[in-house]
Amino acid sequence: MDFNPADKIQDLQYFGEFGGVNPSISDSSTYTFLSAKTMFDTFEGNAEGCYLYSRHSSPSNLYLGQALAAMEGTETANVAASGMGAITPVLLQLCAAGDHIVTSRTIYGGTYAFMKNFLPKLNINTTFVDITKLDVVEAAITPNTKVLYCETVSNPLLEVADIESLAKIAKKHNLKLVVDNTFSPLSVAPAKMGADVVIHSLTKFINGSSDTVGGVTCGTQEFIDALRNVNDGASMLLGPTMDSLRAASVLKNLRTLHIRMKQHSYNAMYLAQKFEKDGLKVVYPGLESHPGHELYKGMINKEYGFGGLMTIDAGTIDKANELMELMQNRNLGYLAVSLGFYKTLFSAPGSSTSSEIPLDEQKEMGLTDGLIRFSIGLDNDIERTYNMMKECMIEVGVLKAAATV
Repeated sequence: MDFNPADKIQDLQYFGEFGGVNPSISDSSTYTFLSAKTMFDTFEGNAEGCYLYSRHSSPSNLYLGQALAAMEGTETANVAASGMGAITPVLLQLCAAGDHIVTSRTIYGGTYAFMKNFLPKLNINTTFVDITKLDVVEAAITPNTKVLYCETVSNPLLEVADIESLAKIAKKHNLKLVVDNTFSPLSVAPAKMGADVVIHSLTKFINGSSDTVGGVTCGTQEFIDALRNVNDGASMLLGPTMDSLRAASVLKNLRTLHIRMKQHSYNAMYLAQKFEKDGLKVVYPGLESHPGHELYKGMINKEYGFGGLMTIDAGTIDKANELMELMQNRNLGYLAVSLGFYKTLFSAPGSSTSSEIPLDEQKEMGLTDGLIRFSIGLDNDIERTYNMMKECMIEVGVLKAAATV
């Protein structure tokens, strides 16, 4: 594979102000100008390399943005204070009153709620479709459609989007394809497959230590400049600014992402294969039983695997809760939302991260109340983890003891 995102990150060289191996942190909210004309030019967006005010940009945020753009293979990027702080300005920048969005029906609950409940207040409407059915996607497009939106691997059902085919549909109808790539950093490069805008929640795998929230929008210089425009840029005017100290912290963690993603993927694949063999209903893109396995296999950089997310159906919400509580008590992970942490995190999406989706719609899309989403951690001895998790499953009745024979 010619494009290796980890190499692109490694090839960036940042020296600190005094020669430090890490770039200096710009701990300023505003910046000095040596001439009044330079300030004017910067307000107009015509002063390359000059800083105005940290809501617009800062050196620390630009360093992180450059690294993430290199990772995704885009011209540039703009970091934000959260994943939603990246998603919402993109949609508001691309859509105006009367416009329309076509999106996957299985997306992060916050994104779903923004599209379903908030955007109609601005007369922007959304059609939710099965993103894996390209004919259904194209049929949902109207003359007012401006954006086609999806997640590379959907949250929480782990459906795989055919980004190349969606990009062709978007181009055919003059739409912008926006892809949330949070679940698959390094593994998938949507911009190389035709996506116009790539978004991440930096909170998850990219930062990896569950100590901050952040987001990024990767795209063309023209689009990122539009987001930051002082007159009508959605990111500039809505103000979801990442703090410079946090940007510096995420940048440091980004440098180990390639190591962490390999281990997340290895561990998830091991557990998925074992539990499927035990007879559990497991969904993981690395399994041949996954409907999108062959598609995803052709999309990923195999070095980084199929990702760290899998789901197991415990049957009922009571069984799911009992199992998660027992696994937490046995120190196998934490009953918590989010993902990408060094320790395994598990939650029942129907009553947590996807609770914004009405129950009837959850049922229609196949989100059962007993579904547990696992973000598999960086455990050193994954066989030991598997045996301990299996004991918990037998104890609460999710697996029968006979399955151990």
